[in-house]
Amino acid sequence: MSDAARFLTAFAQALATMVLYEESHPARGRALDAAYRPLADLQARSPRQTFTFLDGEVVHGSEPVRELKGWEWSSRLVAAGVQRLELDEAATREELEELLEDVLARLTVSPTGDSPETRQLRHTRIRVGAVGVRGETEAPDAPVASLDYSLAEEVDAVRWMHEEVRLRRELPLAEAEAVVRALAVAMHGDQRLILPLLRLRDHDQYTTTHSMNVAVLSMAMAEFMGYAPSDVRAFGVAGLLHDLGKVFIPADILNKPGKLTPQEREVINRHPADGARLLLDSGERLEMAAVVAYEHHLMHDGGGYPHLHYCRGCHSASRIAHVCDVYDALRTHRPYRGAWTSAAVVEYIGQRAGTEFDPDVAHAFVRMMQQWEPRFAELDDVRAPIRPASPENG
Repeated sequence: MSDAARFLTAFAQALATMVLYEESHPARGRALDAAYRPLADLQARSPRQTFTFLDGEVVHGSEPVRELKGWEWSSRLVAAGVQRLELDEAATREELEELLEDVLARLTVSPTGDSPETRQLRHTRIRVGAVGVRGETEAPDAPVASLDYSLAEEVDAVRWMHEEVRLRRELPLAEAEAVVRALAVAMHGDQRLILPLLRLRDHDQYTTTHSMNVAVLSMAMAEFMGYAPSDVRAFGVAGLLHDLGKVFIPADILNKPGKLTPQEREVINRHPADGARLLLDSGERLEMAAVVAYEHHLMHDGGGYPHLHYCRGCHSASRIAHVCDVYDALRTHRPYRGAWTSAAVVEYIGQRAGTEFDPDVAHAFVRMMQQWEPRFAELDDVRAPIRPASPENG
């Protein structure tokens, strides 16, 4: 077991012990000692330690703690508002005890002599709180994580994943889930990563970076609309895989600067069905991702593709992915058109609510983006073009 897993396991055991025994009981002291030893071992290697708790996942620094996948205490801590622990310097045993008391108060909702604000203002090397939510003012006891992510490894992982699919028709799901996990941590950390998450270095990277951007935007939308954390992560996986069928489209068609011929348009229009079929054939539990891959170009009014004989509603994840897909596609420079400004795309989505887009999702997306506007306005370095009906090479 890693030192991180050993510390967190002992941390949870100490909390459980503190519930059962009075403050003077020796069992509490033993439990505290058992938690402090692995923490001291971790900080002997590096004083700065960070732990992020997601639904069923724990991230130490930027790496998942694989031994604690599905750890029930992760969900308990998140529910109590403890999504992140930060230690900047080597902590003392007394500071760890104060932290445990603080977390215990949050878990049991029991009154203590100190308010959360007072506890956070007390001199301590340990900070605890919720991970920052975009567009909200953080409370004094909810410090925002500041993560230094380039996401270069994740970009390489997605590019390799697409090559595996193209050459072997095999989907490395573990790598896809790891990328989504990294994106989930990044989107709660450095707000500069959100919009746009990644810019293209060349047109051949479009499928890679677009998939990652749609994954982040889909998770942000699901979170904004109040979906459960497990659904948020599932929507992220579906967003990452929504365009998987495009790996089979020749680059000269995907990046064609001019108007597509009817035959080329037919090739483009096959990618939703190709992606859904590949996901269903993968042998993994990716039914929802397959549905999103198939439906993400279907419009609310029945238009779009693949052509349906009977108009029907789409999965909620598909409706979210559709809006996020169009947003990122139009925000990206492509060989056949320039990038739009964020304001122009948001206006376009709002105007087409109820026709191209599900109205509830489109209006929620507009509200979310309006909350973020101070953070992404400075990125708008292109003029808004005359708006076509939809992205040309879809």
